[in-house]
Amino acid sequence: MSTTYEVKASPESVVVDGRARTMTVVQNQHGDARKVPIVLVFHGSMQTADAIRSFTANTFDRIGSESGAIVAYLNGHKKHWNDARVVNTSAARADGMDDVAFAKAAIDLLVRRYNGNPAQVFAVGFSNGGQMVIRLIHEMPEALVGAAILSATQTVPENFAPAAPQDKALPVMLMHGTEDPIVPYAGGMAKMYRFRPRGLGLSAEETAAYYARRNGITNAPTTTSVSAQVDRTDYVQPGHQSVTLYTVREGGHTIPGPKTAHPRFLIGRTDHTLDTAGAITEFFGLDAHSRQA
Repeated sequence: MSTTYEVKASPESVVVDGRARTMTVVQNQHGDARKVPIVLVFHGSMQTADAIRSFTANTFDRIGSESGAIVAYLNGHKKHWNDARVVNTSAARADGMDDVAFAKAAIDLLVRRYNGNPAQVFAVGFSNGGQMVIRLIHEMPEALVGAAILSATQTVPENFAPAAPQDKALPVMLMHGTEDPIVPYAGGMAKMYRFRPRGLGLSAEETAAYYARRNGITNAPTTTSVSAQVDRTDYVQPGHQSVTLYTVREGGHTIPGPKTAHPRFLIGRTDHTLDTAGAITEFFGLDAHSRQA
Protein backbone atom coordinates (compact mmCIF):
# COMPACT_ATOMS: atom_id res chain seq x y z
CA MET A 1 0.00 0.00 0.00
CA SER A 2 1.36 3.43 -0.90
CA THR A 3 1.90 5.98 1.83
CA THR A 4 -0.22 9.13 1.76
CA TYR A 5 0.79 12.30 3.53
CA GLU A 6 0.15 16.01 3.54
CA VAL A 7 2.79 18.63 2.70
CA LYS A 8 2.56 21.85 4.71
CA ALA A 9 4.85 24.90 4.37
CA SER A 10 5.15 27.39 7.24
CA PRO A 11 7.24 30.55 7.78
CA GLU A 12 9.41 30.52 10.89
CA SER A 13 12.05 32.70 12.49
CA VAL A 14 14.69 32.61 15.22
CA VAL A 15 16.70 35.39 16.80
CA VAL A 16 20.50 35.19 16.39
CA ASP A 17 22.71 37.98 17.79
CA GLY A 18 19.68 40.24 18.05
CA ARG A 19 18.61 39.72 14.43
CA ALA A 20 15.55 37.84 13.22
CA ARG A 21 16.60 35.03 10.86
CA THR A 22 13.89 33.44 8.78
CA MET A 23 13.14 30.13 7.09
CA THR A 24 10.38 28.17 5.39
CA VAL A 25 9.61 24.83 7.03
CA VAL A 26 8.01 22.06 4.99
CA GLN A 27 6.40 19.18 6.88
CA ASN A 28 5.66 15.82 5.31
CA GLN A 29 2.91 14.97 7.77
CA HIS A 30 2.09 11.31 8.40
CA GLY A 31 -0.35 11.82 11.23
CA ASP A 32 1.72 10.39 14.09
CA ALA A 33 3.91 11.79 16.85
CA ARG A 34 7.20 10.01 16.19
CA LYS A 35 10.38 12.06 15.94
CA VAL A 36 11.38 12.77 12.34
CA PRO A 37 14.60 13.62 10.48
CA ILE A 38 15.60 17.24 9.92
CA VAL A 39 16.93 18.43 6.55
CA LEU A 40 18.41 21.95 6.37
CA VAL A 41 18.58 23.45 2.85
CA PHE A 42 20.92 26.39 2.08
CA HIS A 43 20.23 28.33 -1.12
CA GLY A 44 22.78 29.76 -3.55
CA SER A 45 24.01 33.34 -3.99
CA MET A 46 21.29 35.83 -4.91
CA GLN A 47 18.60 33.33 -3.93
CA THR A 48 16.19 32.95 -1.03
CA ALA A 49 14.37 30.05 0.58
CA ASP A 50 11.44 30.59 -1.79
CA ALA A 51 13.77 30.93 -4.76
CA ILE A 52 15.50 27.59 -4.25
CA ARG A 53 12.14 25.88 -3.76
CA SER A 54 11.12 27.29 -7.15
CA PHE A 55 14.58 26.55 -8.64
CA THR A 56 14.07 22.87 -7.78
CA ALA A 57 10.37 22.85 -8.77
CA ASN A 58 9.54 22.09 -5.13
CA THR A 59 11.12 18.64 -5.52
CA PHE A 60 13.30 19.17 -2.42
CA ASP A 61 10.08 19.26 -0.37
CA ARG A 62 10.00 15.48 -0.72
CA ILE A 63 13.55 14.75 0.48
CA GLY A 64 12.95 12.02 3.04
CA SER A 65 9.18 12.31 2.62
CA GLU A 66 8.58 8.63 3.36
CA SER A 67 10.28 9.07 6.72
CA GLY A 68 8.25 12.20 7.48
CA ALA A 69 11.32 14.46 7.28
CA ILE A 70 11.09 18.17 8.03
CA VAL A 71 12.72 20.19 5.24
CA ALA A 72 13.76 23.67 6.40
CA TYR A 73 14.81 26.18 3.75
CA LEU A 74 16.90 28.81 5.52
CA ASN A 75 17.24 32.41 4.29
CA GLY A 76 20.71 33.92 4.05
CA HIS A 77 21.48 37.52 4.94
CA LYS A 78 20.80 39.69 1.89
CA LYS A 79 20.69 36.50 -0.21
CA HIS A 80 24.15 35.24 0.80
CA TRP A 81 25.85 33.06 3.41
CA ASN A 82 28.91 33.81 5.51
CA ASP A 83 30.80 30.70 4.45
CA ALA A 84 34.39 29.87 5.44
CA ARG A 85 36.12 31.16 2.31
CA VAL A 86 38.67 33.92 2.89
CA VAL A 87 37.55 35.54 -0.37
CA ASN A 88 33.96 36.40 0.52
CA THR A 89 32.82 39.96 -0.18
CA SER A 90 29.12 39.38 0.47
CA ALA A 91 27.04 41.40 2.93
CA ALA A 92 26.80 38.26 5.08
CA ARG A 93 30.56 38.48 5.68
CA ALA A 94 30.71 42.29 5.84
CA ASP A 95 27.92 42.40 8.42
CA GLY A 96 29.47 39.58 10.46
CA MET A 97 26.53 37.18 10.26
CA ASP A 98 26.94 34.08 12.40
CA ASP A 99 25.35 31.55 10.09
CA VAL A 100 26.69 28.61 12.07
CA ALA A 101 24.73 29.89 15.07
CA PHE A 102 21.71 30.32 12.78
CA ALA A 103 21.93 26.66 11.74
CA LYS A 104 22.12 25.58 15.39
CA ALA A 105 19.16 27.79 16.33
CA ALA A 106 17.14 26.41 13.42
CA ILE A 107 17.80 22.85 14.60
CA ASP A 108 16.72 23.77 18.13
CA LEU A 109 13.46 25.28 16.82
CA LEU A 110 12.71 22.26 14.63
CA VAL A 111 13.30 19.90 17.56
CA ARG A 112 11.07 21.91 19.90
CA ARG A 113 8.25 22.90 17.56
CA TYR A 114 8.18 20.21 14.87
CA ASN A 115 9.23 17.08 16.78
CA GLY A 116 12.48 16.89 14.85
CA ASN A 117 15.05 14.32 15.85
CA PRO A 118 18.31 16.02 16.93
CA ALA A 119 20.16 12.76 16.19
CA GLN A 120 19.05 12.87 12.52
CA VAL A 121 20.07 16.24 11.12
CA PHE A 122 21.23 16.56 7.51
CA ALA A 123 22.48 19.59 5.56
CA VAL A 124 22.05 20.28 1.83
CA GLY A 125 23.54 23.29 0.06
CA PHE A 126 23.74 24.65 -3.50
CA SER A 127 26.59 26.91 -4.68
CA ASN A 128 27.16 29.50 -1.90
CA GLY A 129 24.87 27.31 0.19
CA GLY A 130 27.16 24.38 -0.60
CA GLN A 131 30.06 26.42 0.73
CA MET A 132 27.99 27.06 3.87
CA VAL A 133 27.47 23.31 4.28
CA ILE A 134 31.24 22.87 3.92
CA ARG A 135 31.64 25.29 6.83
CA LEU A 136 29.12 23.34 8.92
CA ILE A 137 30.94 20.07 8.18
CA HIS A 138 34.12 21.55 9.61
CA GLU A 139 32.68 23.61 12.48
CA MET A 140 29.67 21.64 13.79
CA PRO A 141 29.98 18.06 12.51
CA GLU A 142 28.71 16.74 15.85
CA ALA A 143 25.27 18.18 14.99
CA LEU A 144 25.06 16.47 11.57
CA VAL A 145 24.77 12.90 10.33
CA GLY A 146 25.14 13.66 6.61
CA ALA A 147 25.74 16.41 4.07
CA ALA A 148 25.08 17.05 0.38
CA ILE A 149 27.10 19.66 -1.53
CA LEU A 150 25.75 20.75 -4.92
CA SER A 151 27.74 22.84 -7.42
CA ALA A 152 30.41 23.77 -4.86
CA THR A 153 33.91 22.48 -4.21
CA GLN A 154 36.34 22.50 -1.34
CA THR A 155 38.43 25.67 -1.48
CA VAL A 156 42.21 25.55 -1.51
CA PRO A 157 43.77 25.64 2.00
CA GLU A 158 44.89 29.27 1.76
CA ASN A 159 41.32 30.31 0.92
CA PHE A 160 39.69 28.32 3.74
CA ALA A 161 39.43 29.65 7.29
CA PRO A 162 36.81 27.85 9.39
CA ALA A 163 36.67 28.75 13.06
CA ALA A 164 37.93 25.96 15.34
CA PRO A 165 37.65 23.21 12.70
CA GLN A 166 36.84 19.66 13.79
CA ASP A 167 37.73 16.35 12.13
CA LYS A 168 34.61 14.23 12.78
CA ALA A 169 33.85 12.04 9.76
CA LEU A 170 30.51 12.48 7.97
CA PRO A 171 28.87 10.90 4.92
CA VAL A 172 29.20 13.44 2.09
CA MET A 173 27.43 13.49 -1.27
CA LEU A 174 28.60 15.82 -4.04
CA MET A 175 27.02 16.71 -7.38
CA HIS A 176 28.67 18.82 -10.07
CA GLY A 177 28.34 19.62 -13.78
CA THR A 178 31.43 19.36 -15.98
CA GLU A 179 30.52 22.60 -17.79
CA ASP A 180 29.73 24.68 -14.70
CA PRO A 181 30.55 28.29 -15.69
CA ILE A 182 30.65 29.60 -12.10
CA VAL A 183 32.39 26.89 -10.05
CA PRO A 184 34.67 24.99 -12.46
CA TYR A 185 34.41 21.20 -12.26
CA ALA A 186 38.15 20.97 -12.93
CA GLY A 187 38.95 23.45 -10.16
CA GLY A 188 40.28 26.98 -10.30
CA MET A 189 38.73 30.41 -9.77
CA ALA A 190 35.06 30.49 -8.80
CA LYS A 191 33.25 33.55 -10.14
CA MET A 192 29.75 34.95 -9.81
CA TYR A 193 28.45 34.98 -13.40
CA ARG A 194 32.02 35.21 -14.76
CA PHE A 195 33.02 38.16 -12.55
CA ARG A 196 33.45 38.91 -8.83
CA PRO A 197 36.07 36.23 -8.05
CA ARG A 198 35.29 34.01 -5.06
CA GLY A 199 38.72 32.40 -4.70
CA LEU A 200 40.44 29.24 -5.86
CA GLY A 201 38.89 25.84 -5.32
CA LEU A 202 39.77 22.20 -5.79
CA SER A 203 38.21 20.19 -8.60
CA ALA A 204 35.04 18.22 -7.92
CA GLU A 205 37.04 14.98 -8.05
CA GLU A 206 39.70 16.39 -5.69
CA THR A 207 36.90 17.50 -3.36
CA ALA A 208 35.48 13.97 -3.23
CA ALA A 209 38.97 12.59 -2.56
CA TYR A 210 39.47 15.21 0.19
CA TYR A 211 36.36 14.03 2.06
CA ALA A 212 37.27 10.38 1.50
CA ARG A 213 40.66 11.02 3.15
CA ARG A 214 38.95 12.98 5.91
CA ASN A 215 36.74 9.94 6.53
CA GLY A 216 39.77 7.65 6.64
CA ILE A 217 38.94 5.83 3.41
CA THR A 218 41.97 4.28 1.70
CA ASN A 219 40.15 2.07 -0.81
CA ALA A 220 40.15 3.21 -4.44
CA PRO A 221 36.86 4.69 -5.68
CA THR A 222 34.54 2.88 -8.07
CA THR A 223 32.63 4.63 -10.85
CA THR A 224 29.38 3.47 -12.43
CA SER A 225 27.11 4.98 -15.08
CA VAL A 226 23.76 6.23 -13.79
CA SER A 227 22.55 7.44 -17.19
CA ALA A 228 24.00 8.52 -20.53
CA GLN A 229 24.91 11.85 -18.93
CA VAL A 230 25.64 11.00 -15.29
CA ASP A 231 28.39 8.99 -13.58
CA ARG A 232 28.48 8.08 -9.89
CA THR A 233 31.80 7.68 -8.08
CA ASP A 234 31.69 5.99 -4.67
CA TYR A 235 34.32 5.92 -1.95
CA VAL A 236 33.36 3.04 0.32
CA GLN A 237 35.20 1.16 3.04
CA PRO A 238 33.82 -0.92 5.93
CA GLY A 239 33.83 1.03 9.18
CA HIS A 240 34.10 4.41 7.45
CA GLN A 241 31.58 7.03 6.36
CA SER A 242 31.05 6.96 2.60
CA VAL A 243 31.54 9.69 -0.02
CA THR A 244 29.70 9.86 -3.36
CA LEU A 245 30.28 12.17 -6.32
CA TYR A 246 27.71 12.53 -9.10
CA THR A 247 29.38 13.89 -12.24
CA VAL A 248 26.91 15.43 -14.68
CA ARG A 249 28.51 15.52 -18.12
CA GLU A 250 27.89 18.82 -19.93
CA GLY A 251 25.95 19.98 -16.88
CA GLY A 252 26.02 23.61 -15.78
CA HIS A 253 25.66 25.43 -12.46
CA THR A 254 22.28 23.84 -11.90
CA ILE A 255 20.40 21.24 -9.88
CA PRO A 256 19.42 18.23 -12.00
CA GLY A 257 15.84 17.05 -11.89
CA PRO A 258 12.99 15.86 -14.09
CA LYS A 259 10.97 19.03 -13.48
CA THR A 260 13.61 21.73 -13.07
CA ALA A 261 14.12 24.45 -15.70
CA HIS A 262 16.93 27.02 -15.45
CA PRO A 263 18.16 29.88 -17.72
CA ARG A 264 20.77 28.02 -19.79
CA PHE A 265 22.46 31.15 -21.16
CA LEU A 266 23.48 32.18 -17.61
CA ILE A 267 24.27 28.96 -15.81
CA GLY A 268 24.49 26.23 -18.43
CA ARG A 269 22.63 23.03 -19.20
CA THR A 270 20.32 21.27 -16.73
CA ASP A 271 20.25 17.48 -16.72
CA HIS A 272 16.76 15.95 -16.52
CA THR A 273 17.77 12.30 -16.15
CA LEU A 274 18.93 12.54 -12.54
CA ASP A 275 16.48 13.09 -9.67
CA THR A 276 18.57 15.08 -7.19
CA ALA A 277 16.00 14.91 -4.39
CA GLY A 278 15.80 11.14 -4.83
CA ALA A 279 19.59 10.79 -4.89
CA ILE A 280 19.89 12.78 -1.65
CA THR A 281 17.14 10.75 0.01
CA GLU A 282 18.88 7.51 -1.00
CA PHE A 283 22.31 8.68 0.14
CA PHE A 284 20.98 9.87 3.49
CA GLY A 285 19.07 6.61 3.99
CA LEU A 286 15.83 8.51 4.60
CA ASP A 287 13.37 5.73 3.90
CA ALA A 288 10.46 4.77 6.11
CA HIS A 289 12.65 2.47 8.20
CA SER A 290 14.88 5.37 9.35
CA ARG A 291 12.16 6.88 11.52
CA GLN A 292 12.78 6.95 15.25
CA ALA A 293 10.11 6.12 17.82
